[in-house]
Amino acid sequence: MACIHLLKFFLLLALTATSQGKHLGPTSHLRYSRFIDPSNAIFLRWDFDLKAEAIVFELQVQTAGWVGVGIANRYTVVGGDLVVGGVLPDGNVYFSDQHLVDEDTLEEDGSQDAELLGLTEDAAYTTMRFSRPFRSCDPHDQDITSDTIRVLTAYGLDDMLKLRRERTFVKSIFLLQIFHPEDLDFPEDTMVHDLEITDFLIPEVDTTYACTFLPLPIVSEKHHIFKFEPKLTDHNETMVHHILVYACGNASTLPKGISECYGFDPAFSLCSQIIVGWAVGGLSYQFPDEVGISIGTPLDPQWIRLEVHYSNFHNLPGVYDSSGIRLYYTTRLRKYDMGVLQLGVLTFPIHFLPPGAESFMSYGLCKTEKFEEVKLGGTSTLNEMCLVFLFYYPRNNISSCLGYPDIGHVVQELGEAAAESPMENLMVMSSVEWTPENIKAAEKACKEARQTVMLKTINELIENTTGWIPDIIPTPRGPCLESSGGKVEPQDQTPAGFRAAPVVLSGSNTATLRSIPLAALLFLQGTIPWLLAMLQTGI
Repeated sequence: MACIHLLKFFLLLALTATSQGKHLGPTSHLRYSRFIDPSNAIFLRWDFDLKAEAIVFELQVQTAGWVGVGIANRYTVVGGDLVVGGVLPDGNVYFSDQHLVDEDTLEEDGSQDAELLGLTEDAAYTTMRFSRPFRSCDPHDQDITSDTIRVLTAYGLDDMLKLRRERTFVKSIFLLQIFHPEDLDFPEDTMVHDLEITDFLIPEVDTTYACTFLPLPIVSEKHHIFKFEPKLTDHNETMVHHILVYACGNASTLPKGISECYGFDPAFSLCSQIIVGWAVGGLSYQFPDEVGISIGTPLDPQWIRLEVHYSNFHNLPGVYDSSGIRLYYTTRLRKYDMGVLQLGVLTFPIHFLPPGAESFMSYGLCKTEKFEEVKLGGTSTLNEMCLVFLFYYPRNNISSCLGYPDIGHVVQELGEAAAESPMENLMVMSSVEWTPENIKAAEKACKEARQTVMLKTINELIENTTGWIPDIIPTPRGPCLESSGGKVEPQDQTPAGFRAAPVVLSGSNTATLRSIPLAALLFLQGTIPWLLAMLQTGI
C-alpha cells in the first residue's frame, strides 16, 4: 500500500513519436522482451501501436499445455485479466479473454477484447501472439498505461484451464517505452563504470538493505554520465527490489565493507543525495542529449553509497548476489548538468497508514517558490515509501523537499486527545480501533492539516516552512475502445452520436478495433508530465 516513484527520462522526440503509429501483425518484429520467471521458462515479447492504442503480446512457454498473459492490479492477482490459449492434441486451437475470480479460478469475460494473431505448439514450446487495446470497455480488463505494469503470466502442463500458484508469476514491467535503448546513439568515446556489491550473501529474511561505499570514475576533467542501467545477477532478479546510488560529500569519512544500511552502524546511512536508481520494472535509462550528470569537477562527488534492497520472501538460503548499477559516461559535455529532487511525505516518524485500509491517500507538500527554474524530466513509479525522485535540469542547490501533516490535528479529528510531540500522537493512533469511517476521516484530516515542509540542499542544509495541500483535481479517465459485445461503464460512455472510426492492425483479418486518441491521455495521466519521453519501480 506504500508508493515510491523513481523518475524516468524520455527524449523530447517522444512528442512526435507518440503521433506515429507502428502497425503490428502476426509476423511483425516485437522490440521488447523479458523472461518472467526465475527459471526462464516463460519468455514474453511485446510491442505497441500508439496510434491504434493497441499492444501486441507474444508469450512463449516451455509447456505442451495452455498459456496465459494479462495484467494484475496493484495488490493481488484476484480480479486480474488473463488471455489464455493453447493447442489441443487434435491440432485445434482455443483462445479466450478471461479474468481471475480468485487465486485458483478463471472465468471467461462477457466481452472478448483480445484478437488472436498466432498460436502454435511444438516439441518444446507453446507460443501465443495476440493484440488487445490499451483500455477496453470491459470492466474485467485492466488498463495498460504509460506506467509500470504488473504483468501476470500463468501456464498449465495440459489443456485443463486451472491455475496453480507454482506456475503463476507476476513481474512489474514498464510496457510502453517510447524508445528502445538500442535505438539511441552513444558518443564515440563512451566509457563504462560499474558500481556493484560483490558476492553478498542475501540473508534469509524478508527485507534487507545492504550498503557499501564505492568510488566514482577517477577523471581529471569534467565528464557527463549520460546513461545508467541495472546489473542484476542471473536468477536473482526476483529478489532485488531496488538499487539506489547516493552522492557522498568529499569530506566524509566512509566505512569499508558491506553492512545493513539502517542498522547498528549509523555510518552506513551516510550520504543522502540521490544520483541515480533502479527499481522493479525498470531497464536502462538514457538522458536527453542536452543533459548529463556531472563528474570530475571540485563540486562533484568522488564517492557514492550503493544501496541494494533485497526481498527474500521465501527465505532462500545460500544465495549470493553481485548486483549494482552500470554507468556510461563521456567527455562530450552536454549543455546542462542533471539534478535529482526528492519529493513526498517525510517517512519517519510522521508517515502512517491505518491497518485494514483498502486504500489510503498520502499527501506531500513542497513549496519551491525560490526554484522556479526547475524543469521536470519525466516519471516512473516504484512502490513503497511515498517519495518521488525527479530528474531535472539545470541543476540547482536543492536536493530534497518533503512534507508532513500536523499529526496532532489528525488525532483530534479522530476524537482523541492530542499529545505534545508527533511520536506521542502516533502512539495515540496506534491504540485507535480503526474502521472504514475513521480511516476516511484520517485521510481527510491529513489533507486538511497544516503541512510542515523540509527543504534540504545538496550541502545538507535544512530549512523549514509551512503550507497547505491545495485542491487536487483527478485526471478524468479517457474513453475506452469498444469491441463487439463490450460492456460499457457509465463513465466510459461517449457523447450521443459519437462513434470512433475503426482501425485494424496490419496483418490481422479478424475483429476490428475502434480507435479513440489516447496518446494525449498518456501525458495527462501524470506519467509524462513534462515533454520528455524509461528505473523503472515500495522502498
